[in-house]
Amino acid sequence: MHAHIIDTAKTVFLESGYDRASMDAVAAAASTSKRSLYAHFPSKEALFTACVDRSHELFEGRLAVPSHYSDEPIEAIVRYCVRFGQLLTYAPIAGFCRMGVTEAARLPEAAAQIHDTFLGTATTGLARHIEKCWAATPDLARENATLILGAAVGPLLTDVLYGLVPLQQEMPDETATPLTPHATIEHAVTALLPQSPREGRASRSAIIEAKQSGHDKGSR
Repeated sequence: MHAHIIDTAKTVFLESGYDRASMDAVAAAASTSKRSLYAHFPSKEALFTACVDRSHELFEGRLAVPSHYSDEPIEAIVRYCVRFGQLLTYAPIAGFCRMGVTEAARLPEAAAQIHDTFLGTATTGLARHIEKCWAATPDLARENATLILGAAVGPLLTDVLYGLVPLQQEMPDETATPLTPHATIEHAVTALLPQSPREGRASRSAIIEAKQSGHDKGSR
């Protein structure tokens, strides 16, 4: 029953939005009593947190880590970004991302939780890959990861948020044709991170080196 309530509540939240979703509506949709519902979740906030936690678990499992896609560090990043883009077009994930934007002003904590579930998870996975393969510090690796995802997947995310691309009602698998071509993402990644770690590890990646160089020149 616990899992059933969470799955049902996710649908209610996605269809109604956080503010308009009610425990009454969830209980009715789950074919259970409010008493039973509150026995599992003491508040709407607790129920929503459980829904986001469940979404995080599923998303993390579907996205995996960059090394899952290739032994070649750059290609692993490209395919990781491709997969992230595929998952963003899955209707429930897109719905939660949109909810995070629409509810941000009134419910900043809920919006932050949604952000961490999807964008935060993807950024962390990529940052760890960069840190390991390029011997970057954690802070530099995360900054690189943020820039790469912004360039490679950011335009698609914007289209998803504005409803400009068709969404998938079934979870897309890795063989699904991505809306952003592989070559486009590869170009974005290699433009920001051109050095292969196999050609020599660096403590600072090409992105940060370029930014630091520009900063140093501007300060002279």
